[in-house]
Amino acid sequence: MWNWEFAAEALPILLRGFVNTLIATVVGTAIAVVLGLILAVAIRGLPRWINWLVRLIVAFIRNTPLVVQLLFVYYAFSDIPGLVDVPALVIGFIVIGIHYSTYMSESYRAGIDAVPPGQFEAATALSLPPVRTFTAIVLPQALRATIPSLGNYAVAMFKDTPFLFAISVVELVTAAKEFGGSTFAYTEAFTLAGIIFLAASYPTSLLIQRLDRRLATY
Repeated sequence: MWNWEFAAEALPILLRGFVNTLIATVVGTAIAVVLGLILAVAIRGLPRWINWLVRLIVAFIRNTPLVVQLLFVYYAFSDIPGLVDVPALVIGFIVIGIHYSTYMSESYRAGIDAVPPGQFEAATALSLPPVRTFTAIVLPQALRATIPSLGNYAVAMFKDTPFLFAISVVELVTAAKEFGGSTFAYTEAFTLAGIIFLAASYPTSLLIQRLDRRLATY
């Protein structure tokens, strides 16, 4: 049966856990957006003798479970003698950011490939340097096709933050589990956790859909 007293008691605890969830999502998304672009440019521009290595690393990260990567990095850091202790939350958003950057790099690559070849030819005819061509002509057009998918990956990252429980980060789901374990009010705790997730992710999904439709008209 639902107990409103337990629900009222659980809500502040869950919101404190949600702060860690939000930090991991925002910082992880920033890392993924920047690193994903770097990877996309590197894969296109690096010489073939090193290009294969970057592709291999990207494929390895993309095809191994996120929770395994979190555990590996967390315990690898703890086993290095003399290393300053890195907070688990910092390890969490770095690993999540790197993991999702491999997916975002494919979105960037598809966006860059969608730029008409004539744009490159026009830039060459105008004797624009490569960096200027990329930043002023290619990237703005590529982002138009890329932003909606980047937003979808950010929402997916938000929903993957419960994996941080594996490295002892008290995020939203872990806070709900701990509250339920101490009070046996699992129904209230996990129901509120689900509502918080929905309240945060659903408006973002609607915003991404609206942005996608707006960009499609240009």
